[in-house]
Amino acid sequence: MSTILIIEDDNDINGMLSKLLEKNGYETKSAYSGTEGVLLHGPDIDLVLLDLMLPGKSGEQIIGELKGKHNVPVIVTSALSDVEKKLDLFELGASDYVTKPFDNAELLARIRVRLAEAGRGAGASAGNNKTLRFRDIELDTEAHRAYCKGEEIELSAQEYKLLSTLMENPRRTYTKSMLFELVWDDENVGDDNTLNVHISKIRKKLKKADPDAEYIETIWGVGYRMYKP
Repeated sequence: MSTILIIEDDNDINGMLSKLLEKNGYETKSAYSGTEGVLLHGPDIDLVLLDLMLPGKSGEQIIGELKGKHNVPVIVTSALSDVEKKLDLFELGASDYVTKPFDNAELLARIRVRLAEAGRGAGASAGNNKTLRFRDIELDTEAHRAYCKGEEIELSAQEYKLLSTLMENPRRTYTKSMLFELVWDDENVGDDNTLNVHISKIRKKLKKADPDAEYIETIWGVGYRMYKP
């Protein structure tokens, strides 16, 4: 079970995040200042949720301290939405950025993706942190290799990331804007055709390995999710 360190000075938000994460299978630790967050951070932490506007040391100041002490994904939460600010945070070592007020489903999706990328998530079903499985699809998250019915399928980097994102939470319907932001790191990176083409290519490659099965379901007018008969 992954442990998430919440560094947030607002008691209500900190408590809400703890309940949300624990309800979804995570263990949590809470800190209410940057200094306390750095003190609590250690080998037992798999991901950090970090508020920018903290008393004493700001979020920007402690990102480096957190990464230097124990290098795990850091997801920044802030009411600020300035693009330059986001770029600065990524330069400092942040893994992701969520603007307040955030959608709980989106936050959970981002956490799953970042944990999987770091090899620290359980995924849809895993015997260890390096394998992600759904039905007859298996992803080696360390080697970035994909298999269907035991046959290796060749996926581009974007196709692999798209499939692994869908498999991280196979019963969730991912909107197109969410997939653009999670897979391409920008919800405005392209039009619907960009996503549709990538989905089509993945489907064809899976179909070649398993002609009688469908693995990705289109939810018309919304987005995509993994298909389970």
